Amino acid sequence: MAHDVIRGVASGALGTVALNITTYLDMAIRGRATSPVPGQDVETLARLAGVDLSGGGSEQTADNRKEGIGALLGYLTGCSIGAVYGLVRPQAPHVPVPVAALAVGLGAMAATDGVTTLMGNSDPRDWSAGEWAMDIVPHIAYGAATAAAFEAFGD
Repeated sequence: MAHDVIRGVASGALGTVALNITTYLDMAIRGRATSPVPGQDVETLARLAGVDLSGGGSEQTADNRKEGIGALLGYLTGCSIGAVYGLVRPQAPHVPVPVAALAVGLGAMAATDGVTTLMGNSDPRDWSAGEWAMDIVPHIAYGAATAAAFEAFGD
């Protein structure tokens, strides 16, 4: 069981790299800016925890911390979902890898978007088709890379 969790964490880390590559490729091709949502989530969490992100410094310091913490939370989320995948996947060996990949990708999307929605920083009901694509494609890449890595790491 511990071995499967470790495989899952490593697989989730690789999935997160795939998600980031897909996102940055989209940004490069379309010339779009980064999403403000991770920083907004960090700002909300900091406010709820009573933490001053500027540390008594400038607004630029706070903005830099929001960006850095947002990226770190993305890796934490990706590795955590990978750990859960590592626990679940051995219980469902009959599920084809592509189906498992789709499930883990959509599950990761639901988890992250759900938290963001609960914090009031986004509302998927208001998204355009382009915004949905901007979110779903990287999460499918996450799921595909996570599932493929888990299988490649073997028992």
